[in-house]
Amino acid sequence: MKKILIVEDEKKISRYLQLELEHEGYSIDIADDGAIALEFFKKNFYNIILLDLMLPKLSGEEVCRQIREKSEVPVIVLTARDKTFSKINLLDLGADDYITKPFAIGELLARIRVALRHKKKFSDGDQVIDYGGIRINLDKKVVDIQEKEVSLTKTEFNLLHYLVLNREIVLSREQMLNNVWGYDYAGGEKIVDVYIKSLRKKIDYGEKKLIHTIRGFGYILKEEN
Repeated sequence: MKKILIVEDEKKISRYLQLELEHEGYSIDIADDGAIALEFFKKNFYNIILLDLMLPKLSGEEVCRQIREKSEVPVIVLTARDKTFSKINLLDLGADDYITKPFAIGELLARIRVALRHKKKFSDGDQVIDYGGIRINLDKKVVDIQEKEVSLTKTEFNLLHYLVLNREIVLSREQMLNNVWGYDYAGGEKIVDVYIKSLRKKIDYGEKKLIHTIRGFGYILKEEN
């Protein structure tokens, strides 16, 4: 049985998550402040950690930093919708993914499954994510497709990184626009389609298609011919 640590100081939320996740067959521990979370982490093995940022005693950011110093356990950050939380913050924290409150339990369960299937890999001290023949070196800002380096613009790199972080999850154009271009971007959502088209030309190989259009919704990155 896979074990999850929920780090959340709002008891209604933590109890709700506990009931839903136990129903899915997970074993659950709950910590309601940052200091207790680290004590749990030191004494137990967890397959994944769900981490709120706004915690008493020790912030979620500090908890994540200390966890990442000792472990590669997947960490999914839970953050309020009105909190500015970009992909850069995500990398700085060392988290694998994040989800904004309020969220549908189905989306969280999907993200948990993805995080459990695809853990980050590290080589030569660099932070690397592998998926579907794509290797993203986050420290060197280098992307290899089928072991061949491809040249991406900064925006293409950030878009690909966001897609890989959210692999196998359908993303709307609005989500991509907010998380790659930023909430203050003044242009329209059509820019997403332009960059998706450009990215497809660079990362698709042979009959292998990785970015798929979900008509009426947006896009999804997954391994499928």
